[in-house]
Amino acid sequence: MKTWKRRERGVDIRKATNFGMAVNAMEIGAMVLLLVLVLYGNHLTVTGGTRVLVFAAALAVIVGEIFGMITARSTQHVMEQMDAMSESLEAMEKLNNTLRAQRHDFLNHLQVVYSLIEMEEYQEANRYIDKVYGAITSVSRVLRTASPAINALLQVKLDACEKQGIRVTLNINSAWKELPMPAWEMCKVLSNLIDNAMDAMEDMPQEKRHLVLTLTEDVRSYRFSVANTGPEIPEEMRPRIFEAGVTTKSDGHGMGLYIVRNTLRHSGGDIALTQEDGMIVFAGYVPKALEGT
Repeated sequence: MKTWKRRERGVDIRKATNFGMAVNAMEIGAMVLLLVLVLYGNHLTVTGGTRVLVFAAALAVIVGEIFGMITARSTQHVMEQMDAMSESLEAMEKLNNTLRAQRHDFLNHLQVVYSLIEMEEYQEANRYIDKVYGAITSVSRVLRTASPAINALLQVKLDACEKQGIRVTLNINSAWKELPMPAWEMCKVLSNLIDNAMDAMEDMPQEKRHLVLTLTEDVRSYRFSVANTGPEIPEEMRPRIFEAGVTTKSDGHGMGLYIVRNTLRHSGGDIALTQEDGMIVFAGYVPKALEGT
């Protein structure tokens, strides 16, 4: 399954909507200027009836353009949601394929082990079991939440970290059974944070690359944190790190953390940045739904 790219027949929908909103804004500005000239331009020889017609036409254009801008922004929001859902579905498909492959190979593994034991090749059987066990536990350790989408995302990110030589510590202490927000939205949050952590450690020596992901809960909220051993974030930048356009990367756009915070705040949660024990920690929460709601 291919991730939705906001493109259809070569058209970038995000750029198209941004262009449309810019054009709408320019047209609104032109209509406002026209209204000012017609209403207050004493040097213009315009009759009263004409002034009324121009005013009504300009007002209609302004209202139409405002609705156009609202529609374009709504389209962008829908496309962002579709992207997040598509990524979650793609991750789930990859995890499903991995589990199916493991199930398919399981009987073969048993036959190999049985044959080695029958030939009294006990050390070889032990080595084979260790190898197979490692492959199985690498997948099963992410299957600890009640959300298939989150489990799938974690598996995909673990694979990506392994390819980059990043050591990952998972502390999943809660199943997050009743997460009060769509799973794909939480996937968007975790995905952005993990990707940022991986980017931050890109230039670090491989032996120093370490990512710690914690999922837990308390009486009031579901909590998470993503910590990494990347370079420190400049102190003057920390209060603004979640603002749009603020980034520590030379080629970054500064929208990932902005999206993360907005997504959490939409569900009543929030996120904060701290630096503890030589690690950059992004810790956030989502409040649990109140009883009776």
